[in-house]
Amino acid sequence: MASRVTLQDIADALGVSRNTVSKAINNTGVLADATREKVLQKAIEMGYKQFSYANSIEDIHNPEAAVAQQKAQGEIALFMGNFLDSSHFASTMLDKFQHEISLRGYSLSLHRINSNDIHTLSLPLSFQHANTKAIMCIEMFDQAYCEMLSSLGYPLLMIDAPVSTYWNPINADILLMNNTSNIFTAIHDFKKRGITKIGFVGQATHCRSFFERFMAFRDAMYINDLEINEKFCLTEVHPHDTMYREYLLNTLKELDELPEFFICANDFVAVDLILGLKALGIHCPDDIKILGFDDSPESKIITPSLSTCHIHSQIIGYSAANMIVSRIEQPDLNYRITYSETDLILRDSTK
Repeated sequence: MASRVTLQDIADALGVSRNTVSKAINNTGVLADATREKVLQKAIEMGYKQFSYANSIEDIHNPEAAVAQQKAQGEIALFMGNFLDSSHFASTMLDKFQHEISLRGYSLSLHRINSNDIHTLSLPLSFQHANTKAIMCIEMFDQAYCEMLSSLGYPLLMIDAPVSTYWNPINADILLMNNTSNIFTAIHDFKKRGITKIGFVGQATHCRSFFERFMAFRDAMYINDLEINEKFCLTEVHPHDTMYREYLLNTLKELDELPEFFICANDFVAVDLILGLKALGIHCPDDIKILGFDDSPESKIITPSLSTCHIHSQIIGYSAANMIVSRIEQPDLNYRITYSETDLILRDSTK
């Protein structure tokens, strides 16, 4: 069986750096168009996994086919529970998603869902039924509202979903990132380093992703024969604002001891944790090590730089486009839960 093609394999074949290949495939950083196209073409030739630019490269070399695909098909409505700033993985994901659906003739409309819409189970005033072919949701975590959307009869794709969809499934496809493998790897590797007192920080029931990360922590502790100390699991629900920082600070003050390593539900939780520990005179990584999740821009600029799990936003965007278009074209497909891989990135916070 052939071994899996890696970024380093592509870099070696072209005589360029791995960083250049990563920038081309994930559409990040600054690269000359010729360099980007050369890398993407080589990745296709070598059969790089889940390659998200295959269609785009074909469009470059066959523009007539691309134009033919752009016959108007209708509109895909995007519902968002929160404003997506540049730090959010979905801001990059949506660029790829919009590009891919446009090649298939679909346009994208954006709709912000406010608390009153959720409370009254109402569609936003900006939503128009006439030309809508499907709905995609990002960070829509109210179960009743998601059930209302699924009852409308449109193909529905959830990027992450309420944790309650585990026991109250809805008629929708769900797309998530791999929330488990890197946490298993981190705990296994840190046990080898003699680190056995490990905790988790983050609201476990906030969404499916947070819950899966919390359960991955518990499962990995179990499989590595490590004791789970419940006082090291800071999982209470609080708004993600100053109240959450106060909750963390007060809880940390009450602990009579700290773990050696905290795994956090995402990078923003990890940043709040680092700041809370600093206020108590506890320093990362000397006194405690911390791992985040998402690989947000903040993870690279905070001191210490944050170890985290990288999300391939471009691949998620491509996968989302394929899932929602396939559901439009084949509405009787079984509902799917799909995961996109993530990578463990070790930086200064776990040294």
